[in-house]
Amino acid sequence: MSNQNATVLLTRLLSFRESSSFHLILDSLTQSSYYLIQEYIHQIKSNHKILYLSYETINKPTYATEFLDCTVTPLADVIKFVKAHNPTDSSSTSNTSKNVIIIDSLNYITNESLTSFIANLVTPQSVVVATYHTNCVAPFMKYTNYPSNIALLTYIASSIFEIEPLTNESIDEESLERDMSQLNFPVNANLNSETFKVVLTNRRKSGRSLIYKFKIDSKNHSYEIIKEQTPADNTEDEELLKDLTTFNLTTSDKQKLAREQVELPFMQAQEALGSSGGAIVYEFEKDDDYDEEDPYEDPF
Repeated sequence: MSNQNATVLLTRLLSFRESSSFHLILDSLTQSSYYLIQEYIHQIKSNHKILYLSYETINKPTYATEFLDCTVTPLADVIKFVKAHNPTDSSSTSNTSKNVIIIDSLNYITNESLTSFIANLVTPQSVVVATYHTNCVAPFMKYTNYPSNIALLTYIASSIFEIEPLTNESIDEESLERDMSQLNFPVNANLNSETFKVVLTNRRKSGRSLIYKFKIDSKNHSYEIIKEQTPADNTEDEELLKDLTTFNLTTSDKQKLAREQVELPFMQAQEALGSSGGAIVYEFEKDDDYDEEDPYEDPF
């Protein structure tokens, strides 16, 4: 998929025009999901109803059609609340009104209830957009051999948004992770900024997963794909290795050509003998001991 098509896919997901019923947002202390949620609100159509299920938000957001404080509401009642607001006209749900269910945090739901809770919310008339905080301590697991919350969520999600900050090149990732574990926020690390990085994993109905990296500017609502390293960049890396050691770590053009011209042993079996269903090719050496009367010595 080209860069333009990848950006179109991201826009269609944010505006709910792409077929994807469960959007999972993985954020952290370094970059929260706040600005990505604002991009959903910017792209969303006015005829969609937004149901906000709150575990951490005190006040009802201005864009929310309905608001429910889930901290004092059992899961069964939360599901009833969502189903009571489902659109009644199911024949036109693909292009018109849908329920957009925004959950500010899935970390408060127990491990054994998580998948059934999401399954009860997802319908042809509904799209779930839920955030999971990766830096939070994992909740108590009733079953020791059961998958973790994040493993379950990433398995059932149709679209996964992994949010990362666009830190300065001078910031070491290991040092940043160590500082964040101690709740020490570096001043010049560009954390929780309006411009951030998103790793998008979108799963097709065929089971194929498409993975793209974007730079999102929520202030200007612009999306730019981050290109991966190309083979041309690898040649530059070889130049950097030349003076690092007394060993030769690079490969010359002559060595590359010689390596490509080496005929592998199994290639001979794919010619005439291979046409009969596969064969073993063995060439005797002068020191080999071969007994014609012993059938078990026959290499063919």
